[in-house]
Amino acid sequence: MNTRQLALKVTKEEQNVTRKVFFDGKAFDIDKEVYEPAEDTLLLASNLRPEKGDAVLDIGTGCGILAVLTASKAKHVVALDINPNAARCSHRNAKANGVSERLDVVCGDLFRPLRENVLFDLILFNAPYLPTEEDERVDWVDYAWSGGRGGRETIDRFVADVSRHMNLKGRVLLVQSTLSGVERTLEELKAQGLMAGILAQREVAFETITLIEAVRTPHMRQAQGF
Repeated sequence: MNTRQLALKVTKEEQNVTRKVFFDGKAFDIDKEVYEPAEDTLLLASNLRPEKGDAVLDIGTGCGILAVLTASKAKHVVALDINPNAARCSHRNAKANGVSERLDVVCGDLFRPLRENVLFDLILFNAPYLPTEEDERVDWVDYAWSGGRGGRETIDRFVADVSRHMNLKGRVLLVQSTLSGVERTLEELKAQGLMAGILAQREVAFETITLIEAVRTPHMRQAQGF
């Protein structure tokens, strides 16, 4: 693991309207209504491993930090977020970091903006995983962390649809917390015909942030002519 990549520095501008994050030699603006990169972001960032030629989907892109880092190596990236402020912020950061030609930004809820036949080699999702009630979502930025009852409402919807947007060699990297049932997520991914396991973890305060990796099972690949 490159410790330089994990050095995150935040500076706040006047009235906290925007912040800047400096990560791995790149600068990212973060608007007030956009999720600020934290430990979960860093856990994903240090395990991306995109390959040249990959088509990548970054769901819940926020300021676009993961999308930009991935676009530096991948063939094409789609950065998607339900928060329109995040979509605009991600687009601006893609331009500022010179990857906008390989990065498209889409505003929408999970896979809904995508056509059924759009497939990806790598799908990233730093999911909202904290257990909350729906009425706790007051501002757009709340959608980045509010996982609903049990912290699983968005995670369950993601798992139910993700395999339909994976290439035969597709890979999924999903971040969640031990507060929202990691073992249940692993079982649900396996029920969708995927091999899933824990790739990395990071302990913080009252939870353990977990990075789950999932790929297609050999049986499913063979059934689809792989």
